[in-house]
This record gives sequence, C-alpha cells and structure tokens, in this order.
Amino acid sequence: MRTRTVFRAAVAVLAVAVVSAGCSSQDAASADQSGRTTAALDNLDPTPIADDPTPALPVTVTGFDGAQVTVTDTSRIVAADQYGTLTETVYALGLGDRLVGRDGAATFPAVDGVTNVTPSGHSMSAEAILALNPTVVLTDTSIGPRTVQDQLRSAGIPVVFFDPTRTLDGVPGQIEAVANALGVPEQGKALAARTTDEIEAATAMAPQGGTPPKVAFLYMRGTSITMMAGPGSGADSLIEALGAVDAGTASGLTQQFTPITSEAMIAAAPDVFLMMTKGLDSIGGLDGLAKIPGIAQTPAGRNQRVVDMQDGVLLSFGPRTGEVLQALAVALYGAE
Repeated sequence: MRTRTVFRAAVAVLAVAVVSAGCSSQDAASADQSGRTTAALDNLDPTPIADDPTPALPVTVTGFDGAQVTVTDTSRIVAADQYGTLTETVYALGLGDRLVGRDGAATFPAVDGVTNVTPSGHSMSAEAILALNPTVVLTDTSIGPRTVQDQLRSAGIPVVFFDPTRTLDGVPGQIEAVANALGVPEQGKALAARTTDEIEAATAMAPQGGTPPKVAFLYMRGTSITMMAGPGSGADSLIEALGAVDAGTASGLTQQFTPITSEAMIAAAPDVFLMMTKGLDSIGGLDGLAKIPGIAQTPAGRNQRVVDMQDGVLLSFGPRTGEVLQALAVALYGAE
C-alpha cells in the first residue's frame, strides 16, 4: 500500500509540473511542439507481482468462447494473441519461467529466448506449438486461424480463450481472468489492483483546461498498409484517457481501422499523430509520412508532430497499461 501511495504522489508531482509548465493542452501538444517524440518505458520488462507463485490446480474456467476448460498443469505455457497481451500478463503474474511459446508481438527482453509460435505475422503454427509439448494454451480471437486452436484442442491440450476487446476498463478483468485460468487468483487480484492504481495515476497527468488536442492513431506497414484508427481500435481508449480527442472517431469513422484517404485525413485534422515505432520507420520516418495522401494538409502534418511508441507495448492493454499511459502523457504534453 505504501508503494502505491508513493507512486501516486510522484505522478501527482509530475502532473503539476506539466500544468505549471505554462501550457494548455492545445499549447503543449500542438501549437508549440513539432517533430517526432518517442515515448519510452523506464523498464522494458513487466515487473512481476510475485516470484514464481505455486498454482492451485486443477482449475476449471469458462473461456470467452463459452467453452469450459480444465487446466491441470501450468508448467509449459503458450500464450498467443495479436498484441502480446497474454504473454505480458503471464510474465507479470510471476510465471515467466513457465512460458515456452509466445506470439511475435511479445518483444520485451525477458522473453527473447521463448519460441515465437507466430512466425508468419499473426498466424499461429499448430506444428510449432505441438512441438513445444504445452500443458495449456492461452489465446483469443484476434489471432488464428481458428482451425489451429481447434486442432490443439483435438490433441488434448487445454486451450483457453480470452476477451480480445481493447479498453482500459477491461484491463483488470482480463488480468484476473488469466490468473484464474493459471491457478493464481490472488496474484491476479494484486496485479489488477496495481495496474488500476497506475492507470488512475497516469490519467491524472492530463492538463486541465484549454482545448484538448486531436490525436489520430495511424497503423502503417510500409506504403501498402496505411490505416487510421476509429472507434473500438483500442487507440481511441488510450487517447481519451490522455485527455485528448480521438481524431478518427470525431471525424465520423465507424470502423476500428479505415484505409487512409486524403479526404478522411483532412476531415480528421489531427494535431498529433500517434504511431508504432516500427510502423513509422517502415515508411521512412517523418519524410515518408509526409508523402501519405492528406498528411501534409493537417496541423500534425504541417508541424510533423508525431508521438511514437514500441510496437509490442502501445496497444498491449496488459499489466503495463498505466506505464504506457504515463510515457505517452510525457511525450504528448512535453513534461520533463
């Protein structure tokens, strides 16, 4: 409890520093800033809530797909989803030494030696997973193909599905759901509480007053994939928590991700672009971004104002969500 209190106090001081720096949110995030700012975490690895806890097994849980699954052994865990969330959660619960397989989005240093079971982007390999002799597989519907997950079940491996929805409100429940499936519910409650405290502290960092900046999340993989985020993307939840306006949603986008057009970009008129670091680099950085249709006609484009963050962290919505928000707030509002 003392640690949480100290953390809150420290962030509160930083929040005061942001406000007292003399800028409204509009001033700090758009009018006076230009160029690229990379938001970075102090520690690239999640901080475990416990040191190798002993799971209470067997345990039977109902997965997000409605199937009841009994887990009797967590000695060899495979965790795979589109954003690395489940791998991050297993590690933060203190069970990192039991991970034998992960998805390609889980890129923090502590799991570098864990086998990547999604060698082809977001597609799982049944052969790669079966070769690991897993005792339980954690996954969701953001990754597939579903035939792979069904094949694993047919082989007698417990496969637990989790909710793929990406919202701040869903983070604590997701953490507890993973912990329950692995037989460590107390660690799940503690980790969910710590994460909630960190999220609350980070959201308090947004300056009060002034016109909130409009932020557009762009997802890019070279010039062949250029998308702007809208409602339900997950990025909208982060942007709103930072006291900003999701430009894609505000401009009338109805899909989670929509191909970029000049008209849509100009209508969104963002003050700031939010991007994944590899995505920005894949188009040639700021110079490449300026060549995307409509970008140069926006306030963010004219100022080349971009906040970027590590791909495997930005949309993870796991135990480091509070840390992600804090780093983004510092990058967005220019706090030192």
